[in-house]
Amino acid sequence: MKNLALTMFAVVSLFFVAGPTSATEIRLEVRFSSAEVSIIRTYYEQQSVARKPDKKRRGQLPPGIAKNLGRGKPLPPGIAKQFLPGDLLGRLPPVPRGFERIVVDGKVLLVEIATQVIHDILTDIVFK
Repeated sequence: MKNLALTMFAVVSLFFVAGPTSATEIRLEVRFSSAEVSIIRTYYEQQSVARKPDKKRRGQLPPGIAKNLGRGKPLPPGIAKQFLPGDLLGRLPPVPRGFERIVVDGKVLLVEIATQVIHDILTDIVFK
């Protein structure tokens, strides 16, 4: 019985020592929920009604970098990112631990903080 307990302890310890370190490694599917999408869309639609959007988009990413903004890809280094406004964050449920919601080039991204890998992306949400 004592040997079984020691074996179990060794197996569990090995899992924690050599186990996966990120959501990507364990294939965890983290995405925006339909409620989050609805809240974010409604917020930015109300913001665009309050102010006229510019015809010319400022701060648009070069095509090569914009093409690399996709699910499963890491954020390009040095990319300009913004955090969601505080009043919008107050309406949304908390993000899973180790993730953040950011805005890049008019897109809302759900990014894993440790790896900077994009897990979900909402396009044409933020009106500049």
